[in-house]
Amino acid sequence: MKMTRRNFVEMLGVAGGTAVLTACGGSNGGSDSSASTGSASTGAAASGAAFKIGGIGPITGAAAIYGSATKFGAQVAVDEVNAEGKIALELKWEDDEHDAEKAVNAYNNLKDWGMQILVGTTTTTPCVAVSAESNNDRIFELTPSASSVDVIGGEGSNEPRKDNVFQMCFTDPNQGIASAEYISKAQLGTKIAVIYNNADAYSTGIYNKFKTEAENVKLEIVSTTTFTDDSATDFTAQLNDAKNAGADLVFLPIYYTPASIILKQAHDMGYAPKFFGVDGMDGILTLEGFDTSLAEGVMLLTPFVASADDEATKKFVEAYKKTANTSDDPNQFAADAYDCVKAIAAAIEAAKLEPSASAADLCEALIKQFTDSSFKVAGLTGEATWKATGEVSKTPKGMVIQKGVYVAME
Repeated sequence: MKMTRRNFVEMLGVAGGTAVLTACGGSNGGSDSSASTGSASTGAAASGAAFKIGGIGPITGAAAIYGSATKFGAQVAVDEVNAEGKIALELKWEDDEHDAEKAVNAYNNLKDWGMQILVGTTTTTPCVAVSAESNNDRIFELTPSASSVDVIGGEGSNEPRKDNVFQMCFTDPNQGIASAEYISKAQLGTKIAVIYNNADAYSTGIYNKFKTEAENVKLEIVSTTTFTDDSATDFTAQLNDAKNAGADLVFLPIYYTPASIILKQAHDMGYAPKFFGVDGMDGILTLEGFDTSLAEGVMLLTPFVASADDEATKKFVEAYKKTANTSDDPNQFAADAYDCVKAIAAAIEAAKLEPSASAADLCEALIKQFTDSSFKVAGLTGEATWKATGEVSKTPKGMVIQKGVYVAME
């Protein structure tokens, strides 16, 4: 997960193998966690032939903010593609509750439904499990937000290479490196503390690269403490360690739920360093019961900001709120899922694929398209190209929370 606020492009076109995404208009989406939605209505839809896209992510449980965002972000894109009428897409979403075993069950349910392409899964640990299945089955997979190198079997991973799996988000190592470089270049802190989840692949992967890069750029890490999901309720010891070490910036490569507790407990003990997070912290402003004033001044790396004033973002935000039936702004996970669907649609059009093709044949064609150097997608989260490893290349930027919204850091 990483920092970034992307450029936004308003037109969708495919020319010479180059795809350009644009924001969508309004749409309606289903609310059931496993509902089949996004039936095509015009153009290609008239034939009833649609590409069947499965989606997996937590709609219930502690990570539901992520899964709901990706589900509705994907639905907005599906509705827009279908309205254009060039191709038809059908989306079916399954709830995995951020659990690897349940994610595999969800994947099998989608296979039984006839899934040809997978958008997901949303979170890292379930995606590692599911990506092994999709690789074996030769089903093309593009995850919006599962950032571990284990998802793709990339460099430094203990997993085998999975050539069918691609990422829309930054990998964990890139987030760690980018965070250290950003903190150093912007001179945000002189003594750095780190609090990370040593039982979580996402958190650990970011920390390991952050530590290495911090040494390279001469950042002084004065405190490193850990926790697990089972102990993520009291961070007094970790915060006291950081405070006693004189840390003026605390790096949090973690998800928003434990981050919210850390911010509250730091406030209660009168400890007020700068806090710097990664994309896992996106969602903290919509966490039920959280006092958003505690996040004032928090910095993070994320690829999308709903408060941007370009037309593409404004149209997406409007459509997302209508589809999700919410007053909350979409987060980066919603935008990444939107970009996933639009990238898949652009690749289908560029390769002139047909919905009658088998999942395996579509997989090979989409791998070829995504790894073509001329294939570029300019979406809500920035212009993206993909390496042969499945890793995305995008430019990250930093955000700071001010008065309850993300503001770009200069």
